[in-house]
Amino acid sequence: QVQLVESGGGLVQAGGSLRLSCTASGRSFSAMGWYRQTPGKQRESVATITSDGSTNYSDSVKGRFTISRDNAKNTVYLQMNGLEPEDTAVYYCNARRDTFQGPRDYWGQGTQVTVSS
Repeated sequence: QVQLVESGGGLVQAGGSLRLSCTASGRSFSAMGWYRQTPGKQRESVATITSDGSTNYSDSVKGRFTISRDNAKNTVYLQMNGLEPEDTAVYYCNARRDTFQGPRDYWGQGTQVTVSS
């Protein structure tokens, strides 16, 4: 059973920084990433990183957030700088594993990020 354990959320003032961490049990995840969700809205991708280090960011966080990954530790990080009130959301860690039946996604429990103005 794959488990993802997140940490690092909290309350910060606008312009501040936070660093999220997520460690996954098991091995062989083709991609890991961070998604976020606010009440009444669909979960959206924030940043993803593949096992070979290729990254993808949503337009809203480009230049402010940086995703990185330690494959040996199965850990993904999200450094968030220049936080804005619009970044307030529950952030979910994702790990994807490729199987013969297709990709399978695993999710963390979510961590709250609140940015005050």
